Amino acid sequence: QVQLVESGGGLVQAGGSLRLSCAASGRTFSAYAMGWFRQAPGKEREFVAAISGSGGIIYYADSVKGRFTISRDNAKGTVYLQMNSLKPEDTAVYYCAAAPSLYTIRVGRAADYWGKGTLVTVSS
Repeated sequence: QVQLVESGGGLVQAGGSLRLSCAASGRTFSAYAMGWFRQAPGKEREFVAAISGSGGIIYYADSVKGRFTISRDNAKGTVYLQMNSLKPEDTAVYYCAAAPSLYTIRVGRAADYWGKGTLVTVSS
């Protein structure tokens, strides 16, 4: 079992930055690929970014490429999402996810474990 707890959400003006964190507890953190998803009001959940267990392979959704950076600290059991140049359309609840396979997250848009989410609101 893996427990995921997100933090770092909040209200920010367009063009601003936020850094989300996701602390994992339970099984060996480095054994899991990690991902970030988001769900805006009235919309389906969408993939944002994913990172392999070692941190050596990273994927981004086209909508955030060049603005968001995913990273992880296996010693701390934490994955991060640095979000820069935020836009109102980035407003959503952001969820952290974990899966043994990066493929599950990146292609399957699924995960074995999910956090409860943190709200990011970008004002225009």
